[in-house]
Amino acid sequence: MTNARGQGRVQQLWVKRAHRGPMDAAPLVTLVAGQGVEGSADRGGSRQVTIISEERWDGLLDQLGQRPEPAVRRANVLVRGVDLEVRRGAVLRVGEARVRVKGETRPCERMDEALQGLRAALRVDAGGGVYGEVLTTGVVRVGDPVAGEDEPA
Repeated sequence: MTNARGQGRVQQLWVKRAHRGPMDAAPLVTLVAGQGVEGSADRGGSRQVTIISEERWDGLLDQLGQRPEPAVRRANVLVRGVDLEVRRGAVLRVGEARVRVKGETRPCERMDEALQGLRAALRVDAGGGVYGEVLTTGVVRVGDPVAGEDEPA
């Protein structure tokens, strides 16, 4: 689940304080079991936290020829060194929290508002990242390790 160099890392974090509102960058967030990102407008349900891959994001932007900030993807966590093309049900340790992957995030029309063609590009090979439910409450900081449950932290 992680790359050949070992564990992945959290690169950036965001909180959405209002529906359709801006994504606020944060040095740390608290993931709350059964709820999601503390302070986020989107809490509860099966899509409690969304995670995207920095490598995948960079590759897509290379194809599109433009470089918007990853915050336009509207995810909560940007990771590096983690293969997000994982099976539904996989558990990731993200900082102090545990997240069960529920599925692949399907990008909405807002992606094309940010960059024409981004929505279609994100639909291929988990480019839009994954969403999951928070199993264990914990603080997540930029720089924290990310690994599959059965991998060393």
